[in-house]
Amino acid sequence: MTQHSQLGAQRFARNVERRETLYKDFINEASRLYVDAFEHDRTELANLVKLFAMISHMRVVSSPKIVEDADSVARLIIETYVAPNKTLDDLESTLGSHMVDPLRRFSEACREELQQLGAL
Repeated sequence: MTQHSQLGAQRFARNVERRETLYKDFINEASRLYVDAFEHDRTELANLVKLFAMISHMRVVSSPKIVEDADSVARLIIETYVAPNKTLDDLESTLGSHMVDPLRRFSEACREELQQLGAL
């Protein structure tokens, strides 16, 4: 392999690794905020900044499907903050809905994209 090819392969691998890290960080932050939204009916706007920054980064490096699913997760988090607080008992009534696993479509889209890139 030529040095040019090796550098290209290394650059590709770093880009894939950055996406994986971005998606993992988004899942962690969105999960944290979603649980907080279940228990509280308010948040400081500053608490959402990191989430929206990650979505903006995805707009640069990710497929439109991933950005769309990330936007949906963010909207659900905001809607959950605005809604009345919920308890574990309330969770039973939401079983089977997207509210139980709001990151499912996002994580599936990430897996599909990474598989297409040959990363998985």
